[in-house]
Amino acid sequence: MIPYGRQDISEEDIEAVERVLRSDFLTQGPVIPAFERKFCDYTGANHAVAVNSATSALHIACLALDLGPGDILWTVPNTFVASANCAYYCGATVDFVDIDPDTRNMDVSALEAKLDGAAHAGCLPKIVVPVHFAGQSCDMRAIAELAKRYGFQVIEDASHAVGGSYADKRIGGCQFSEITIFSFHPVKIITTGEGGLALTNNAELAERMDLYRSHGVTRDASLMESPLKGPWYYEQVALGFNYRMTDLQAGLGLSQMQRLDAFTKKRNELAQTYNSLLQELPIGLPHQSFDTYSAWHLYTVLIPQPANRDVVFQEMREKGVGVNVHYIPVHLQPFYKKRGFKEGMFPYAEAHGNKTLTLPLHPNLTAEQQTHVVSALGEAIS
Repeated sequence: MIPYGRQDISEEDIEAVERVLRSDFLTQGPVIPAFERKFCDYTGANHAVAVNSATSALHIACLALDLGPGDILWTVPNTFVASANCAYYCGATVDFVDIDPDTRNMDVSALEAKLDGAAHAGCLPKIVVPVHFAGQSCDMRAIAELAKRYGFQVIEDASHAVGGSYADKRIGGCQFSEITIFSFHPVKIITTGEGGLALTNNAELAERMDLYRSHGVTRDASLMESPLKGPWYYEQVALGFNYRMTDLQAGLGLSQMQRLDAFTKKRNELAQTYNSLLQELPIGLPHQSFDTYSAWHLYTVLIPQPANRDVVFQEMREKGVGVNVHYIPVHLQPFYKKRGFKEGMFPYAEAHGNKTLTLPLHPNLTAEQQTHVVSALGEAIS
């Protein structure tokens, strides 16, 4: 089976993890801050906080921005559930903004219209979470302008987009947001096994996220209520969590970072090959905005009527192609339907969810495999 996504682990990666195994620290050692500094250097952000997953990063980002009961977070339905769930972790509620049918990212026009209505109703969001679907940035400049006008804060869910760019700047620099989130799951651009990262230019937000990732416990005298009694002394000053990344994960991540640009370059080449090979088929191809350089985490096509996406999915699997679906709209999950969301509320996201099919895309995909994917798709549609 040709997988839709797969990690690329080199001998150098293995050696990097082995060095950590032979060191004095397996966790809470020097490799984690080195990994964080590497990402600051790469993106231009001032601060980075490494954690055990992007979901954890979303949670502590919301906590750092004081999201809580009575507050509302908006995101898109076309994402993994974590982009919305992080609000409920904080006791807040969630609403959604429909997607642009071309980019499949948050529709800025729909966002503006919804904000205008919310302003009149007195229920504006505290946080908006644009999701860089498949690796392509949202229109962050326009979203940032709306944030200034309506007074909300922005968390970029860039879980798909490490290595990508927007407006000639690497994603993660937080030029248009308070916090940016990356994921290092094995199917993402680089991996730490599991892992995530929160980037920010705000020192206070970084300090708060650092506190929340480690039980709310600190050895920083400036944060303590009592005088520092010795190097052994610590205080719990907030209700935090054990969201720490290990040095083993960070060691792998540091090694993978050496190939990040090569990975994204290869993914772009594979996407262009798909664009060329698939242009004769009656399907919808991904659209790329002129001011973005996608990390190409996913290559998704739209299966039009009268072909049935679910039938095409099954036939592709039978032909040895590990296609997938990204995503079932979040608001149609049972958990969210119990909270009042219904079919028909976000038609573009729902249409996408019914037609989308994710084709294999990863750096080790061969030309022969890619040709087989395209051939199998053509046969399944016909």
